[in-house]
Amino acid sequence: MRLIDTHCHLYSESFDADRELAIARAKDLGIQRIIMPNVDLKTLPGMHQLMEQYPGFCSGMIGLHPCDVKPDFEQEIESLFSFCNTHTYCAVGEIGIDLYWDQSSQEIQEKAFLMQLEFALSHNLPIAIHSRNATQRIIELLKSYKGKPVCGVFHCFSESLELAQEILKFEGFYLGIGGVVTYKNAGLSEIISKIPLEHIVLETDSPYLPPVPHRGKRNEPSYTRLVAEKIADIKGICLDEVASITSRNAEMLFGV
Repeated sequence: MRLIDTHCHLYSESFDADRELAIARAKDLGIQRIIMPNVDLKTLPGMHQLMEQYPGFCSGMIGLHPCDVKPDFEQEIESLFSFCNTHTYCAVGEIGIDLYWDQSSQEIQEKAFLMQLEFALSHNLPIAIHSRNATQRIIELLKSYKGKPVCGVFHCFSESLELAQEILKFEGFYLGIGGVVTYKNAGLSEIISKIPLEHIVLETDSPYLPPVPHRGKRNEPSYTRLVAEKIADIKGICLDEVASITSRNAEMLFGV
């Protein structure tokens, strides 16, 4: 069994009491790598520590989360990217646009997203996209890069089949599927049944969005297996096939 959690905030203080045990549980259930998205300058030290402590198991991204984009975002992004001189990252993320919490900052969120996308392009890195109430707008922005080698993942995808199909028209893009696929009323089962595994990567978004039967509790990387099991059930295929194909997708995308 070979599983990869492509989006996990393992550095979160939610894991301070049992981080090593959470990692051990993940390894016991076949998770062979955890990829951590960055949020802002404050999350870097904890992420770097895990990258150094668990080389080959914990990989990190670099980027500024859209909910943390402030008027001085250019300075913070430049500070973040300066760490590329001393650390190796597998992606730029998580970046994107979030209009659920604050629509008034859309303009600077878009500027921050494009600034980081340009950096990813210049460094031949994929992007991990956070999108909330903004997927159609992000698709429009990506269309302006047609012909350029932009690739990445729409993290925590939970929208319509039509949007999924529109995203997958972009070569090199994947849908990140996590615990929401196990939620009864999420509507993801029908979408997953129609999307080839070759366009899917697994994620937990730990400590957020835990799968059934752990809703209401902390999520953790070992639950990647529950996501894989649900996808296998939806598609009527074996767990090993889901694990093998989605892990190969993650390795191709992130170069891990």
